[in-house]
Amino acid sequence: MTEEKLQLSTEWDKTFPKSDLVHHEKVTFHNRYGITLAADLYRPVDVAPDALLPAIAVCGPFGAVKEQCSGLYAQTLAERGFLTIAFDPSYTGESGGEPRRVASPDINTEDFMAAMDYLSCRDDVDADRVGIIGICGWGGLAINAAALDPRIKATAAVTMYDMARIAARGYFDGNDTSGERMEQRRALAAQRTKDYAAGAYERAGGVVDPLPDDAPWFVRDYYDYYKTPRGYHPRSGNSNDGWNVTGTMSFLNQPILAYASEIESAVMVLHGEAAHSCYMGKDAFAQLRGDNKELVLVPGAVHTDLYDGGGKNAIPWDRIQAFFERYLQ
Repeated sequence: MTEEKLQLSTEWDKTFPKSDLVHHEKVTFHNRYGITLAADLYRPVDVAPDALLPAIAVCGPFGAVKEQCSGLYAQTLAERGFLTIAFDPSYTGESGGEPRRVASPDINTEDFMAAMDYLSCRDDVDADRVGIIGICGWGGLAINAAALDPRIKATAAVTMYDMARIAARGYFDGNDTSGERMEQRRALAAQRTKDYAAGAYERAGGVVDPLPDDAPWFVRDYYDYYKTPRGYHPRSGNSNDGWNVTGTMSFLNQPILAYASEIESAVMVLHGEAAHSCYMGKDAFAQLRGDNKELVLVPGAVHTDLYDGGGKNAIPWDRIQAFFERYLQ
């Protein structure tokens, strides 16, 4: 097993301030497809060097990078006693993989399990106390990883999207017909031919900019995060030119929550009650079984409020900490 030598930034280039309560360093690890992943590691400064810590791997949102809200979650939970990593998924950010800006239900689920490999083999981590957090589109992928990997002892799916559902049915299941799916398949197939002939992959564009007057309110929420100093980052696809047009094609016929009901470990589904995406979190939670599953709805919070608090302290840090402390005992 070898790892690619990645070019990692050495400056603090996050969208949130650096904490004096944690030690930060850049690390890399690899998945079983040979892709090297880049991560920011956060460790509490007030623990003994030989302490074995519970650990959490964080990823998301879909189209974001680790310098945005996944890093905020990782740093905040490190302040609260966990060793954490926030990582860029395959083909994005500072992680490896070609071509750039491609997503895969399989490979991105594998990315979470590769993070489990890495954390479980660290000398300062208790391998029996490792969990994951998936934000937005990575919330659904985190649940998929939990269904596949019993090493994951606790999972939080935050403001989650089920990307396979969105791909196959559209927002609010508004395009859930075989004809509309076939129209989408034809368009994506034609794009593949176009890309291959051109020798380059066309980008779909990130969050729309400038905002049209008739933009849905949740698109305005995305703009307020990704396109303003609040959350903009130069490596984020959502902040810039987006995924490849065909980059999420495989989600169209590969459901990711098929075995959610078989997850034995603890799962928290955390959503804003006013989020446009809340129906996906509620439906995912309805598939879960067992008394170690929690649905937490934050009153008045929209989807992006759980990225960084939304200026209203919308992230229930104490509740998240208590969940992981309970199930990563």
